[in-house]
Amino acid sequence: MPVFRLDGDRIEFPHPTLARADGLLAVGGDLCVERLLLAYTHGIFPWYNPGEEILWWCPKERFVIFPEEIHVSRSMRKYMKKHSLKVVLNRDFADTMHRCRIKREFDDGTWITDEMEEAYSKLHKEGYAVSVEVYEDEMLAGGLYGVSIGRCFFGESMYSDKENGSKTALIAFAQLLEQQEFLFIDCQFHTEHLEQMGGRYISWETYDKMLQEGLRDL
Repeated sequence: MPVFRLDGDRIEFPHPTLARADGLLAVGGDLCVERLLLAYTHGIFPWYNPGEEILWWCPKERFVIFPEEIHVSRSMRKYMKKHSLKVVLNRDFADTMHRCRIKREFDDGTWITDEMEEAYSKLHKEGYAVSVEVYEDEMLAGGLYGVSIGRCFFGESMYSDKENGSKTALIAFAQLLEQQEFLFIDCQFHTEHLEQMGGRYISWETYDKMLQEGLRDL
């Protein structure tokens, strides 16, 4: 199946079901706020290596966490009781995203480029991108960021400066999303870490139905 090339002057995407088996749907375009919002509200997201053209993905199976199903292990329960924890939203979005970038660069490379940081900071200023930070005993321990539209959250990246920092942020944020009746956290791709936290695969049909429900009141 071909990969579609986007027209840089037109804000549009091919239908999500036309993605290849590996999830790749289109190439090109830009990361303007309008295109990013159109992408996320149709289950599409950008992911590409530095120096590449922008690649747009829409996997046929989606790896998600349902907020009410977030898994808190026995060891994490003990850890969270042992420490004084404080979770805040949007402490410093740009800083959190950059910390995610540095963490990825140190581990195994990153897709978070200068272009991505600028684009998602604009999304944040428009009220669609959110950061979550957790303090452990008054010290910044970790965080995450993603895109929040309607009752849907699309996770992008996490980092830890201290033990269990990103896990604590994800657990606390999932509990908050459950209270606010969010339908899912879109993890985009599978990782063992996210599976241990309660992530699981759902079909595109199930995902798309929930996506439309979550966006209904916009």
